[in-house]
Amino acid sequence: MKLTLRPMDVSDAGTFAEWASDPVFLAHARWSDRATVEELTVWWVASIAAPDPQVVRLSAVTRDDVVGYVDLHGDERSTRELGFVIGPSSRWGRGLGTMAASAGLEYGFDALKLSSVWAEAVDAKVGSLRVLERIGLTRTGAGDDDMFLGVTSTYSRFALSRSDWEQR
Repeated sequence: MKLTLRPMDVSDAGTFAEWASDPVFLAHARWSDRATVEELTVWWVASIAAPDPQVVRLSAVTRDDVVGYVDLHGDERSTRELGFVIGPSSRWGRGLGTMAASAGLEYGFDALKLSSVWAEAVDAKVGSLRVLERIGLTRTGAGDDDMFLGVTSTYSRFALSRSDWEQR
């Protein structure tokens, strides 16, 4: 299976909003459960039509199926934070997160010409930590504590430089 990234389209909004009907996804993605799918669709349409200039957000697609998205955010020209989401939770455990995150790195280094990419995940999200390690990011330290699924967990921070990316 091949995963590609493409610019988001307003037609993707309903797909993203539907993920909110999955309580496991909601809890792990830390989305609010207070918005309806209809309200989220409106929010996504607005976000896609007028994106935040500090966020490059791309749809992750297999064949013609939107399976997630990748974010590269920050206001610096040389470095961005990588984020990735796969939805709904029934798609987890199939390597899609690894493929999406890897494609995000490639986009960051090749299209945006970044000198470094960083990411973080709470230690309780073991799958996310594994993805970041699999795609070549190196653990650089610990961040703040936060609650995740009712348990206090510490953020682990990761980074990858352009030179390390090119040597892979």
